[in-house]
Amino acid sequence: MDIDFLGVGWTLPVQLDSEQKIATAKYEQAVRQSIWAILSTARGERLMRPDFGCRIHDRVFDPNTAGTVGQIVSDVGGALFTWEPRIDVLNIEVLEAPGQPNLLHISINYRVRTTNNAFNLVYPFYLQ
Repeated sequence: MDIDFLGVGWTLPVQLDSEQKIATAKYEQAVRQSIWAILSTARGERLMRPDFGCRIHDRVFDPNTAGTVGQIVSDVGGALFTWEPRIDVLNIEVLEAPGQPNLLHISINYRVRTTNNAFNLVYPFYLQ
């Protein structure tokens, strides 16, 4: 098993470690941070890579309906398929937060291909 394929990179957000050097994220933590960066970046936001990111940000002003939820699932799945080749997405579920009708929790179950370890990431997303 070649875990080095998962990589090492700066933590997101960029911060310093105890030795005042730029902190790094390794392997599966780097994959998790990559997923978070993909979901947090609106398409067109990065000038040198305008295709990078996720279209969920196009849904901010959409109503909280089953159609919007379906689009969010499709947007997230497409972005992760395109931009994160180190994982297999097992399931994407969008749930309304209790008592907060405009807050959606996007739950992503994924498996890291190299290690075959399964993980879950919950991304908060606000409508309106």
